[in-house]
Amino acid sequence: MFLAVRELRFARGRFTLMGIVIALIAVLVVLLSGLSSGLVNDGVSGLKSMPATAFGFDKGTITDNAFSRSLVDKKQLNSWQDADGVAEAEPMGVSIVNGVTDSDKQVDLTLFGVEPGGFLDPAVSSGTRLSGPAGIVVSETAKDAGLKLGSTVKLDRSNVELTVVGFTEGQATFGHVDVAYLPIGTWQLIASNTAPAGAPTQAAIDQVAYDYSSVVAIKAKDGVTPDFAAIDKTAGTMTMTRTAAFNASPGYEAETMTLTMIQVFLYAICALVVGAFFTVWTIQRTHEIAVLRAVGASTGYLLRDSLAQGTILLVGFTALGVAAGVGMGALMPDAMPFDLEAGPIAIASLLTIVLGIIGAGIAVLRISRVDPITALGGQR
Repeated sequence: MFLAVRELRFARGRFTLMGIVIALIAVLVVLLSGLSSGLVNDGVSGLKSMPATAFGFDKGTITDNAFSRSLVDKKQLNSWQDADGVAEAEPMGVSIVNGVTDSDKQVDLTLFGVEPGGFLDPAVSSGTRLSGPAGIVVSETAKDAGLKLGSTVKLDRSNVELTVVGFTEGQATFGHVDVAYLPIGTWQLIASNTAPAGAPTQAAIDQVAYDYSSVVAIKAKDGVTPDFAAIDKTAGTMTMTRTAAFNASPGYEAETMTLTMIQVFLYAICALVVGAFFTVWTIQRTHEIAVLRAVGASTGYLLRDSLAQGTILLVGFTALGVAAGVGMGALMPDAMPFDLEAGPIAIASLLTIVLGIIGAGIAVLRISRVDPITALGGQR
C-alpha cells in the first residue's frame, strides 16, 4: 500500500472530490433504505406482527388488494380447521372504513375482525384486550390522529359507534391506514350492512346471518409444513404465505418494486462512477506504474495496491455518507413513512462498497498492460 497511501496524500483534492460523490451516493442509499422500510411498515406492519403462517383466500380472487376482494364462507373455514398439519385456523375480516371521533376529527381505519382470545388477538401496550362487541384495539400510531382510551369512533354511513379499549404494542397499519382490531362477530355485523346505528350489541350480532370473512388465517403446527395445494383443492381456496400476502395489500407491490428499481440504478451508478474515476486515474499515472514495473513490482502487487486505494476511499466516504444519511433520517417529519433499520442500511452500505470495488477493479486491470519500457520514454 506504499504507492496507494502516497497518492492519496499527494492528490487529496481529487480523491476528496471523488469521495464526496461516494458519500452523496451513500446518503441517497440510506434515505432510500429508510423510505423503503418505512413504506413496508406503513403498508403491512399489521400483517408482519401476526403469528399466522399463511392466509387462505377465496379461489380465483385477484391478488392485487386481495384482502378486500376475497370472501370465504364457514365451509371453507371448517376445511382448514380439519386439515392435517394445521394447528389453528381462524376467520379474519378486513375492510377499510372512514369515521369521525367524538372530538369531531375524521379518521381512516382498517378493520381487522379477529376471534377474541385467538392467536390473532393482538397484545396491548395500554388498555385492555378485545372483549365486548363494541370495543376496538387500535394501532399505537393512531394516537397521532387524536385517538385515546375511551374515544368513540362513529363509522360513516352505518353510524356504528366503536370505542377504543386498547392500543397495540407498536405500529399496526395496513395500506397506510391504522388498524383497528375488533371481534369477528362485530366485523360481520358491519360487513352485512344490517348493523343498527349506535354501539353494536351481542343481540344484534346473534341475529345477523352472515357467516363470511375475508380470509382464513392459518397457523401451522410446529415443524410441519401443510400441503397447501391439496388443502386448497379441498377447501376451494388459494393460499399465500404471510410474506407473500404482503403483495395482496393495497399498493404494496408497486411501491416496493419502484423503490427497488431506484436502488438498483443507484448501485449501478456507484460502480460506474468509481470505475470511471479509477480508469482516468490509472491513465494519468501510467508513467509511475511503469517505473514500478521496471524495478520489479509484480502485476499482482500493483493491482492489490490500487484496489487498496479504492477500498480506503469507498469505506471511508461510505461511512461518512451513512452517518450523514442517518442524521438526516432522524430529522424526517413524522408524517413521512420513514424508518431507519440497521439491517437494510448495513446491506445497502455493503453493496455500495462491494460494487464500487468491482468497478474500481475492472478499471485498474489496465495496469497489467502497462509496459515497463514506458518508464524509459518508450511511449515516445
